[in-house]
Amino acid sequence: MPFKRGRTTLHCAATGICIAGSLPPWGWWPLAFVGFALFDRLLLDTTGPQRFRRGWMVAAWWLFPAMLWMFDLTAPGYFLAVAIFGVFFGVAAAATPPDGPAKLAIFPGTFALAEIARWYWPFGGVPLANVALSQVNSPLGQAARLASPLLVVILVVIVGQALVSLLLRRYRAAAIGIGFVALVLLGAAVHPRAQVERTANVAVVQGGGPTRTRASRAQEPVVLARHIEATKQLTQQVDLILWPENVVNPGGILDFDEAADRVSQVAREQNASLLAGWFHRAPNGENTVNYQSSINPDGTVVGRYDKVQIVPFGEYVPLRGLIEMFSDEIPNRDVLRGTEPPVLDTSIGPVGVAISWEAFFDHRSRHAVRSGAQLLTNPTNGATYWLTQVHTQQIASNQLRAIENDRWLLMAGPTGLSAIISPDGEVIQRSDIGERRVLVETIEMRSGRTISSRVGSWPGLIYGVLAFTGGSLLVSRRQATPSE
Repeated sequence: MPFKRGRTTLHCAATGICIAGSLPPWGWWPLAFVGFALFDRLLLDTTGPQRFRRGWMVAAWWLFPAMLWMFDLTAPGYFLAVAIFGVFFGVAAAATPPDGPAKLAIFPGTFALAEIARWYWPFGGVPLANVALSQVNSPLGQAARLASPLLVVILVVIVGQALVSLLLRRYRAAAIGIGFVALVLLGAAVHPRAQVERTANVAVVQGGGPTRTRASRAQEPVVLARHIEATKQLTQQVDLILWPENVVNPGGILDFDEAADRVSQVAREQNASLLAGWFHRAPNGENTVNYQSSINPDGTVVGRYDKVQIVPFGEYVPLRGLIEMFSDEIPNRDVLRGTEPPVLDTSIGPVGVAISWEAFFDHRSRHAVRSGAQLLTNPTNGATYWLTQVHTQQIASNQLRAIENDRWLLMAGPTGLSAIISPDGEVIQRSDIGERRVLVETIEMRSGRTISSRVGSWPGLIYGVLAFTGGSLLVSRRQATPSE
């Protein structure tokens, strides 16, 4: 018995490590298929409690390494988050029949339901390290154009199951799985593309500087100065300039009016629309605001977008009264949530904005495109993060956002990473961590909507609920049969 338990633990570890290895920053995407082939075998000839424990262990071996970045911010939160998410996947495994044809149809749905659950709960969800990110550079990533990243997750599980069927010489089951995947990819390939409205020259500015730093008043003028100086490196005329999140921080050393004059002066000097990130105390004095402003080439401010999807324990503190009893390192003030659509008017047309954390939530970019955005942007600030997991997974998320909506996407970080991504999800240019760099590219302003931008995750969610319900009924019936 101890030998069998040890072998099961090693099997769970190999499964989780394969899934983690398929994700950025490692990005060995075929490992995801190996991982789910191993996961499929873990469920064979097991009871419900056994499947729950194995599903939980797989999630732990996958998420502990893939979400290691969180340990540097909050060690207790890191262990708690992985433990909670492990329960989601344990329940999904328990609701999956251990064998038979029904398992092939049910397991992709129960797993997808567990994935989307953690994308939204608790505290708004943590969609990092999700399985869809592993496939942004594989053919399966293009399926996001049809029904969001949840469809990509489902396809990965199906391919893993098909590998098992091939090894067991169950060729019919393998052919059905591979045939379904091929049909979906064909649908993504023939999907009508967005209409090109015009081309534009754009610049993504990364001011550079040290990483893994915390914000301070002494940095306020320094960070702004770095981006002003970097913007002056432009040697050609551009139509739009994107600055990162919260590089303009008035209220301490820097006066608000002085900061506004400096930013407007940059737009006038470059004769271009400028999207600049601001972070400062709100007029009520009790909160802060995090927004992106749009400045015309003549220096006038034409609009702003306040961040809507704010970061739990970073930009707001759930259960603040309780948390303050255990930690004195939480933010003193919560960020005010925005209420307006994530679109800014510019001289080249409407531009969608997802500020930092919002890039991981597919519904934010869908909202932008639904509101008329012809180009997507992701101003962000990863300067505080340890390792490169958040940075690389954010680029992968933005690749999915570009594919889902058939739009060009610009990502700007003060110390990196920054990138320009095509509508096919290809990273055309990318900066390195810490360097000062300006990325310049000719992009297309596009109109029209994909199927994914219209239906979102609903098809995958409905399939997941049906699979979970059907699987739970089958499992209950099996358990009742011997006693009868």
